[in-house]
Amino acid sequence: MLEPDPGPSFPRLHVRPRRGWLNDPNGLCRVDGTYHVFFQHNPYEPVHGHVHWGHVSSDDLLRWTEHPLALVPQPGTPDAAGCWSGCVTVDDGVPTAVFTAVPDHAWNAGALLARGDATLTRWTPGRSFVAGPPFLEGVEEVRDPFVFHVDGHRYVVQGAGSRHGRPSLLLWAADDLEAWTDLGSLLTDDDPVAAVVAEANLWECPNLVRLPVAGADEGEEHERWVLLVSLWRWVDEAHELAGVRYLVGDLQPDGPGLRFVAASGGVVDHGAAFYAPQVLPDGDRTLLWGWSWEVGRSEDQVRDAGWAGVLTFPRELVLDAAGTLVARPARELAELRRDPLALSGAPLGVAAFELRCTAAARLRLVDDGREVFGLDVGGSSDAPTTVLVDGSLVEVFRAGGTRTERAYPTATSGWFVDADPAALEGWVLGLG
Repeated sequence: MLEPDPGPSFPRLHVRPRRGWLNDPNGLCRVDGTYHVFFQHNPYEPVHGHVHWGHVSSDDLLRWTEHPLALVPQPGTPDAAGCWSGCVTVDDGVPTAVFTAVPDHAWNAGALLARGDATLTRWTPGRSFVAGPPFLEGVEEVRDPFVFHVDGHRYVVQGAGSRHGRPSLLLWAADDLEAWTDLGSLLTDDDPVAAVVAEANLWECPNLVRLPVAGADEGEEHERWVLLVSLWRWVDEAHELAGVRYLVGDLQPDGPGLRFVAASGGVVDHGAAFYAPQVLPDGDRTLLWGWSWEVGRSEDQVRDAGWAGVLTFPRELVLDAAGTLVARPARELAELRRDPLALSGAPLGVAAFELRCTAAARLRLVDDGREVFGLDVGGSSDAPTTVLVDGSLVEVFRAGGTRTERAYPTATSGWFVDADPAALEGWVLGLG
């Protein structure tokens, strides 16, 4: 039986299953030349619950093959209520998922391992906690393990905090992935830069990676440590996901462990629909995917559509000479360009397209003569703006920064671009 057409709002070039719920990208890795992207997924309905790990793979970052579910909650086990965020690392040649296991509630979450085969399509989950809540003063919830390496040793960092308290990142020595050693905190909001840049009650989805510094002169550092944290806040007795921040700094020895000392920081994405990114070091570059949630669709509209959430296109990250995080579309995405886009002032008439703007420009979605979405996307000749639209997902790259938004085309709506034609070019996007 064929699935019904998902409609003009469905992002067809991005990572997401045809139906169900999707949130955080997990387990990003490249094994034997193949990219693997896992993600939190409820295959039964488009709401957060029954969280599994979905799985897709690609040889080119453009064409994605969907695989059977990778991690599945099992009744009576530590992940009975969900297999939440985590990463994939290679341990003695074995692909290994290190993920948040939820037995009943988030405040009881711990970390589990699952061992994969060479294709990363068959997984054998462990059935004992590697590390549960540390019961440290002020820490009520712990989640989102991320593995990193320093000087030949393996570490795990986890997000932590409490509803009415302060955020922190917990650090573990993990040369033996089956036996972690508590090393205290990697970072707390006692750090003055983190306190201002990344105000939250809980830091989620920590990522720690070394990024190249573009244009670094001789004698200057050519790489810096960059830490990403997603901001979970407790506001009016409800949780609020308040965006993603980056911190640039140094890892310093701290007793038997390490301490991250921030020097600067900023906003990872300035849009209303971006959270919980994960990075993938990939040779001479670092890639990033983020979760884009639904903005402006009612619960009834989501249920009628049968799907919610999508992953962004992959982005390449660097630091500029001033230490500012810079993102650009992954270089492979240029291969999605098909025909030049007709930019006559009429509706664009396509569901997926790219724009390149070198002067003032405005992107509008108009339905029955009414503007339902509008965004200024102008750039300059020195710093052109790139806009990527696929169904309801709008990704803007301007002057090194990014903005992720959602807008929902219908059968009666159309995209328009208001700009000087001499300062605008575009392409229809698709797979050949």
